[in-house]
Amino acid sequence: MDTASSNHVDVVVVGAGLSGIGAACHLMMQSPSRAFAILESRSVSGGTWDLFRYPAVRSDSDMYTLGYSFAPWREKKSIADGPLILNYIRETAEKFGVEERIRYNRRVVDAKWSSESASWTLTIKHTDSDFSETMTCNFLWGNTGYYTYDKGYRPDFPGEEKFQGKLVHPQLWPENLDYKNKNVVVIGSGATAMTIVPAMAKDAAKVVLLQRSPTYVVARPDVDEFADKIRAKFSPKIAHKLIRFKTISLGMLMYQLSQKKPELIKQRLREGAIAMLPEGYDVDTHFNPTYNPWDQRLCLVPNGDLFTAISSGKAEIVTDTIQTFTVDGILLASGKELKADIIVTATGLVMQLLGGMSISVDGVPVDIGKTVSYKGIMLSGVPNLGTTFGYTNASWTLKADLTADYICRLLNKMEKLGVRQATPNVPSDENLEPTMGLTSGYIMRAQGNLPMQAMKKPWKLYQNFALDTMLLKHGKIDDELVFSNAKKR
Repeated sequence: MDTASSNHVDVVVVGAGLSGIGAACHLMMQSPSRAFAILESRSVSGGTWDLFRYPAVRSDSDMYTLGYSFAPWREKKSIADGPLILNYIRETAEKFGVEERIRYNRRVVDAKWSSESASWTLTIKHTDSDFSETMTCNFLWGNTGYYTYDKGYRPDFPGEEKFQGKLVHPQLWPENLDYKNKNVVVIGSGATAMTIVPAMAKDAAKVVLLQRSPTYVVARPDVDEFADKIRAKFSPKIAHKLIRFKTISLGMLMYQLSQKKPELIKQRLREGAIAMLPEGYDVDTHFNPTYNPWDQRLCLVPNGDLFTAISSGKAEIVTDTIQTFTVDGILLASGKELKADIIVTATGLVMQLLGGMSISVDGVPVDIGKTVSYKGIMLSGVPNLGTTFGYTNASWTLKADLTADYICRLLNKMEKLGVRQATPNVPSDENLEPTMGLTSGYIMRAQGNLPMQAMKKPWKLYQNFALDTMLLKHGKIDDELVFSNAKKR
């Protein structure tokens, strides 16, 4: 059904990034009778993979699981760079016919649910003009990722106004930044910093990664030899399933071992770093965190490129704290000064759910931090609202695919029952805790704005693909979910 000019649709998908395109493809395949539109605040699709332009931007998950379950990844690299991923997303959108459903430059700023009409009324700001419009839908599906696109997290550093060089944040990377033969300091210890350092080291005079505390780093080849062998022997469909099964199983095994035998995994990660660094390198200062593996995400470096850059002398890690910025760089608490022409603040993201829109139910504003997550998808007391939020311990898209499958099943059941409203009941279990168990800074800063979880299903998040497959793909649709508001004849 052509919905391009319609002011009302059955489903509005918010966001045309990796998750939003996947959600739309699932709707086409599993709920083809539903009219839907995709609202995207930017002028192009691709989300994260179009937004980030820093050197060597890439996935930190393999593409056999970061890619869609229904669209086999066919490139040779399993740890892929940003342009390859962006091309994959856009090709999938074209193939499944969802590109024509996208309405660009439209940001949903407010969503009001009315039980009387069983619909959402959306206030939509056009980001390329001063124009605003309203639109209605029966089901609202947020695929907006987990951070704000407008700005990254940047603490205020003492004396930064003194610095005479260039100050850059990865989320707002300037076009044609010249760092050839320049001294660069990258502040941060997450995946972004670990990506930027070896990439810039190829042309810069020297790149220093300045971290306050270490991160676990693991090296992996960017080409999966097992995948190549399987793809040579089987059809693309069968090969895709076998490769995904292997990759998912190994990822789950690694996570479970990290939870049950953290000292063993810590030792293995330490040994891996020692093997790839120069003899006598101070691994325990720079690569030995105080927390256990998977209390925060592990940093994956393809082909050990970070270790290679350090071994070559083109890159260096300094573990210290900042006392003040200076005219020429950064003075550390230890008294050492790092000279810099360019300072990159890879200091993290600002978490944000549902693209920052305000929501209300029958005139009552909803505080997301006071809701409880239902199956990691819906919010207690909020009807006909789905959110896509991927795994923190595995590829984002594994959970996004399961979320899409569940929402399509839910929409189809509502159609079959002839009801217009599905609302998660507030759980009776009062022992609530944060939904995200990681201790990463960007998560801790946003804790009060995130939904809570209870101790038992369907209100508990398992961060486990096997359990979630049983719960979302094969389990009951309506456990502690109330159907109401029968369709008017």
